[in-house]
Amino acid sequence: MVHNRPSKTLVSAGILVYLFLYIPLAVVVIFSFNDSKLNAEWVGFTWKWYEKLIHNENILRAAGNSLIIAIISAALATVLGTLAGLAIHRGRQKWLPALVLGPIAMPDILIGVSLLLMFILLNISLGSVSIILAHVSFCIGFVALAVQSRLAGMDQSLIEAARDLGASPWQSFRLISLPLLMPGIIAGALMAFTLSIDDFVITFFTAGVGSSTLPLEIYSMVKIAVTPEVNAVSTLLMLVTLTLITLLSKISPAVLRQ
Repeated sequence: MVHNRPSKTLVSAGILVYLFLYIPLAVVVIFSFNDSKLNAEWVGFTWKWYEKLIHNENILRAAGNSLIIAIISAALATVLGTLAGLAIHRGRQKWLPALVLGPIAMPDILIGVSLLLMFILLNISLGSVSIILAHVSFCIGFVALAVQSRLAGMDQSLIEAARDLGASPWQSFRLISLPLLMPGIIAGALMAFTLSIDDFVITFFTAGVGSSTLPLEIYSMVKIAVTPEVNAVSTLLMLVTLTLITLLSKISPAVLRQ
């Protein structure tokens, strides 16, 4: 049996690409423990920048806002995205997948500007509500994609057997379809939460005066200087994101392969 092994050139190129992607992240993490206000050189190890974050009211307020917005956005997007995924799977309208999944392919800046204009035309005040509505609008497609991929692997004969045995459409959905869909739904919810808590571009356009999220607060700190405190909060945000991505990969690996 012949085993096709990747060439050394391909392996080397892959290693260089991963180094290019992850070395800057490693530098941020390392310098978040640097005992110096400047990131020019390593002075010594310290936890003081993380201790400062605990007493930084602006950071704590922004983190709280991000958490609340992400939870509400993920919950709404999960419900609507699940319904959209079911509609795409069962429906025959060719325009429906493009309508639901379109925001995934659109540039964030285009979505942000268009939502800003819509909120202005509808006289909706910019703030937490507008941010939640904006996040739900682009998270629905990701949840629908996760649910749809789960539906594609379902055994439809189980649902048909339940119907033949006298189960109503609601009973067959609640007792058969929903438990089978649950890994995809949970994966979509985690994906929506991750996208919401990390989003900057769309939030930047739809956030009003006085409403700040953690990415916006980090941006305002970076405009002054990239201090170890910025590195510390970025490291924590990175840790949360990687944890959620790891959970997502464990719950529904097929979603990440889409």
